[in-house]
Amino acid sequence: MTPVAIVTGASSGIGAATARRLAAEGFHVLAAARRADRLAELVEEIAKNGGTATAATCDVTSDDAVAALAATASDLPGPVTLLVNNAGGALGLDPVESGSVADWQWMYDVNVLGTFRVTRAVLPLLEASGAGTVIVVSSTAGIDVYEGGGGYTAAKHAQTALARTLRLELLGRPIRVVEIDPGMVRTDEFALHRFGGDAERAEAVYAGVPDPLVADDVADCIAWCATRPQHVNVDRLVVRPLAQAAQHKVHRVS
Repeated sequence: MTPVAIVTGASSGIGAATARRLAAEGFHVLAAARRADRLAELVEEIAKNGGTATAATCDVTSDDAVAALAATASDLPGPVTLLVNNAGGALGLDPVESGSVADWQWMYDVNVLGTFRVTRAVLPLLEASGAGTVIVVSSTAGIDVYEGGGGYTAAKHAQTALARTLRLELLGRPIRVVEIDPGMVRTDEFALHRFGGDAERAEAVYAGVPDPLVADDVADCIAWCATRPQHVNVDRLVVRPLAQAAQHKVHRVS
């Protein structure tokens, strides 16, 4: 039977690239996100390229939606062997003294509680497969902090703590826990969403940066970790573009 990989946040960016790559690796992809139209297009594209996928409309901030996602996964013919917790995002770049409680709350709910909800719901399926893997797509913001990033870095540090705790708790059971921390990744929507649709401000994030990472680069890392022999656990993979030495140190050309 074809193994099933669940990918959250699959409607765009890293999630969509990961769904395509995992389908090419032989997984049946359960692509989960809020935008049904985007998911339908993705599933159709995967099918045209010889893969298989199922769309699941899901908001990871909703307990009911996550329960429905797990039920859909359990009804698929193959074992659920992989969960990629990719849904997440950032809002704003405000200092702590003028930050928005609503923005901070959203970032925590999506990045941290979203990962928690989905992982908790899917763990029984992963364990039943006898060879499960949980991948948490966090960020280098879970390693370092920067001015204006208090809410996002706090959420990503918490997501890292969740992954590390889960690995300890699952010791002796057939489930790996992998954390992937991308640095600067240029996608169509991340910065645009962060700045409320301000395209000029979003574009400035990448201005002058030669070759930032793209979604396919991160999808490649995810696929590599997921396809190692089951006894090999990649605890944490940090990936940045060559032009980024640290969160605050980026090479730009004029």
